[in-house]
Amino acid sequence: MRIVLNVPNLITLSRIILIPLIIGVYYLPDEMLSWHDKNLTATAVFIFAAVTDWLDGYLARRLNQMSAFGEFLDPVADKLIVAGALIALLQLQRVDMLVGLIIIGREIAISALREWMAKVGQARSVAVAFIGKLKTATQMVAIPLLLYQDELLFVECQWLGTVLINIAAVLTVISMLYYLRKALPHATVR
Repeated sequence: MRIVLNVPNLITLSRIILIPLIIGVYYLPDEMLSWHDKNLTATAVFIFAAVTDWLDGYLARRLNQMSAFGEFLDPVADKLIVAGALIALLQLQRVDMLVGLIIIGREIAISALREWMAKVGQARSVAVAFIGKLKTATQMVAIPLLLYQDELLFVECQWLGTVLINIAAVLTVISMLYYLRKALPHATVR
């Protein structure tokens, strides 16, 4: 695979570079940044990263700059940003450990499954499905709510984020079972 550093791929790489910022902001001294400002900063960075996820795909199609490297890097960046945010939320005790384990574990398992299916020439059988997109959308709403944590326009962000991340965990299990079922016919014992 040839590494192509075009605009969409640079935007995708920027998403990976933002991960330490989301986590690192919580290590700043309270005198430097209040907890509210830490939450606000981490939330803003995560939302910016989520927007770049849409932007890199849009630009790749619009500028006709799609590449194998970009197709590989984009889902990796998505998984890393979600895993990084979840680890921060686990440390802050805003997410249950089982929920974090389910979501991160599924991402690792499905990545391995997709790699294996590609090696046996069946990558299309585990292409992204609606249930996977729904899971991702739910996570992308839940995580900023949990990072922000405070009340926002009469909405208790921690409560709503917790409900949504638990729904995302259920969708995570359902989507994993869906992809495993799609891959099962191609599994052969040698």
